Amino acid sequence: QVQLVESGGGLVQAGGSLRLSCAASGRPFSRFDMGWFRQAPGKERELVARISRAGFATYYADSVKGRFTISRDNAKNTVYLQMNNLKLEDTATYYCVGRESGVDYDSWGQGTQVTVTS
Repeated sequence: QVQLVESGGGLVQAGGSLRLSCAASGRPFSRFDMGWFRQAPGKERELVARISRAGFATYYADSVKGRFTISRDNAKNTVYLQMNNLKLEDTATYYCVGRESGVDYDSWGQGTQVTVTS
């Protein structure tokens, strides 16, 4: 597993932007596929975006496609989630995740809260 620490969450008005960062430590970062999940109260956890080890392949949930961008800097051991045109329904706790092998993400950050207001 790799240790993950998120930052960048906060309060933003609808239509605004935030950039989440996730700093990794403890294992070679470039060995990990990385992603971002989110969970809102009363809702199921959702995979928002993921990025491959070298950053060439990405995936986005339909709900964020065209608004969110995931990226990584392997030299800085950091993955980012740029969130633009935020909507009320983007309000959630966002978790940075990583996996070195297999299907399941076995490294999780503590989460950072994103709240979008009208």
